[in-house]
Amino acid sequence: MPLAILLAGLTGSGKTTVAQTLAGHGFTRLSVDEEVHRLHGRYGVDYPEHTYFERERPVVEAIRTRFIKEIEGGNDVVLDHGLWRRTERDAWRQAAREAGGHPLVVYLPADRAELLRRLAERNQREDANALTVTPEALDDFFARFDVPAEDEEVIVYNGDLDALLAAITAAEDGN
Repeated sequence: MPLAILLAGLTGSGKTTVAQTLAGHGFTRLSVDEEVHRLHGRYGVDYPEHTYFERERPVVEAIRTRFIKEIEGGNDVVLDHGLWRRTERDAWRQAAREAGGHPLVVYLPADRAELLRRLAERNQREDANALTVTPEALDDFFARFDVPAEDEEVIVYNGDLDALLAAITAAEDGN
């Protein structure tokens, strides 16, 4: 049964790093931010910031279609997308199950000070994974984030990629 890794974490928590690592271990990586960037350019530069979500919506649906096809094809998948809300995670879990996959949430907790440090560095870049985030926006993100619950079959990522890979392998072996 293919694994569907669903990353849950705020902007700057390390989702892309984890997703890229998993891609190096045979997972198909699907990135919403990179697809929005490919189609529309740089956030706040090539299009107004307030139009991001209208640009993101059809990309999420296209990624969902590919996510399902990859799982149906027997491929392990990692979704490089924040999944801040429990309802979003529930919908992606259901899609994975219906496609014949085993969904697993990987939660990337990070405190505000650490996220601000990472975002200060990242805000200097201009790539698809470097959307500018202000401290005020980060506070809003925290307010809108649903920390994953125990009943979501969660692996908490503590920064140790080897431990994460071992936990994912154990979950896969338990299928």
